[in-house]
Amino acid sequence: MKRNPARHFQDLIVWQKAHQFVLSSYRLSGSFPSRETYGLTSQLRRAAISIPANIAEGFKKKTKPDKARYMNIAQASLEECRYYLILANDLGYGDTLQLMPLLEEVSKLLEAYASSILDFGS
Repeated sequence: MKRNPARHFQDLIVWQKAHQFVLSSYRLSGSFPSRETYGLTSQLRRAAISIPANIAEGFKKKTKPDKARYMNIAQASLEECRYYLILANDLGYGDTLQLMPLLEEVSKLLEAYASSILDFGS
């Protein structure tokens, strides 16, 4: 079954899942100690937001290399988040491991989307 092409970035499943990850990251980091407001809380939120933001920005780029570049930036931000979740867990700031399955899902979807951009029409 062939899917219709996405007309808006919000139509992309990878963006939808990445947005859910941001919302979950905000909920989790809201319980971090107040001394982390300008530290780990801010860093995790910034990196998490970067994932769907770069997917959205890349969606409207005209060339495959430009699109792929933004997906790569999103992938890098995702790996940054992975580390922050490990750190927060090790510091005892909450059960960050609950976000790992969602992070993995976004990672796989993002990898597939980036590959499809580069493979499309080749």
